[in-house]
Amino acid sequence: MQLSLSSPFALATLRYSQAAILIILVLVCSFLLLLLFLQWHRPRDKRLPPGSMGWPYVGETLKLYTENPNSFFSIRQKRFGDIFKTHILGCPCVMISSPEAARTVLVTRAHLFKPTYPTSKEKMIGPEALFFHQGSYHSRLKKLVQASLLPSAIRGSVSQIEQIVLELLPTWKSNTINTLQEMKRYAFDVAMISAFGSKQDLEMEGIKHLYRCLEKGYNSMPLDFPGTPFHKAMKARKLLDEKLRKLIQKRRRSGRHEGGLLGILLGAKDHVKLNQLSESQIADNIIGVIFAAQDTTASVLTWILKYLHDNQDLLEAVTREQEGIRSKIAEANRGLTWEDTRRMPLSSRVIQETLRTASILSFTFREAVQDVEFEGYLIPKGWKVLPLFRSIHHCADFFPQPEKFDPSRFEVRARMINSLASVHLATYQKHTYAHVCRLPVMLLSH
Repeated sequence: MQLSLSSPFALATLRYSQAAILIILVLVCSFLLLLLFLQWHRPRDKRLPPGSMGWPYVGETLKLYTENPNSFFSIRQKRFGDIFKTHILGCPCVMISSPEAARTVLVTRAHLFKPTYPTSKEKMIGPEALFFHQGSYHSRLKKLVQASLLPSAIRGSVSQIEQIVLELLPTWKSNTINTLQEMKRYAFDVAMISAFGSKQDLEMEGIKHLYRCLEKGYNSMPLDFPGTPFHKAMKARKLLDEKLRKLIQKRRRSGRHEGGLLGILLGAKDHVKLNQLSESQIADNIIGVIFAAQDTTASVLTWILKYLHDNQDLLEAVTREQEGIRSKIAEANRGLTWEDTRRMPLSSRVIQETLRTASILSFTFREAVQDVEFEGYLIPKGWKVLPLFRSIHHCADFFPQPEKFDPSRFEVRARMINSLASVHLATYQKHTYAHVCRLPVMLLSH
């Protein structure tokens, strides 16, 4: 039996459908208008930074993805100045590209700008990792992590790092390699030593395997369904957490904390309450630090090799420096030592210039925890604030001919004393310098 559109029932159904569609459209429009109101409405006496927010909701994200990111930021900096607003990745943002402004956000008024990351990253690394916190807990963990990277802590690992390189080099012979992937292999093994100490046994091999499974899904779409890379990574994260907790319990029962970051975290106590860190706090921070160290270090190493390849005179000079150290090592019939790495002035400047030119960390995310008055502008609570490190490192006021790879610019430190770029490079070096130095030594000496 069919109903004609002229029947009362069919007409009523049609009107109901039209009314439902109209209601949905009204609700959607109202929601978008509310978003726009909340996003852009501010008291008239408070001025937002200049810039463009692009299209509603989408903002300027499409432009960011279709343009060269460096051009995207530099064009807006030239047009609007060192502080400007935009809307990318679903968030209203304020970009800052002067050393003074970056210092304010990251150092002098850091309590007003909390670190922020996508929820999926927090789940994968762990909510107790220092990256997701502020205040006393963050300060305490930061000091402990830095303690594991001090020269006194790294000094004893030089021979192990040298051995990693010596085992890696023969695998490249007569082969075409993916440089970045090989550098990641190297950086990962070094990070494991820094995290867990010198003991590398079957227990560590299991942790390595789960860590690699976790890494494969780190930059995937956060779709937690069976079969997706994210789902597989989260399963690996759960197993990794269990293995780390067992290792933590084992070392605590034995009373031997051993070396690496794990040993430092196990021995840490709150000076006021004398509380130890919990197993979840230790596990999350171990996972987080390895994540932070591996990709950045591997990228730096890859760029070092590229810049040396592109600058043959510089490559020859660095080779002579390394050959001089190698001959002394051979004469003494010994391995590489920490003191040897301190006698590489040209190699050190190459590393510094690589950190500046490549700017592995182009920017970082912070979020205003309240409405903030900043250099005459208002940064509303909840807005993201992005210090643009690459813009600072490529500013001609601090680094003449910024696009030129010129390690000699670091011969005179006074040139960069007043630049936040030097602060950022020094901080970055603290995490990577001791490890990065080793591979060029062995690559050029063998």
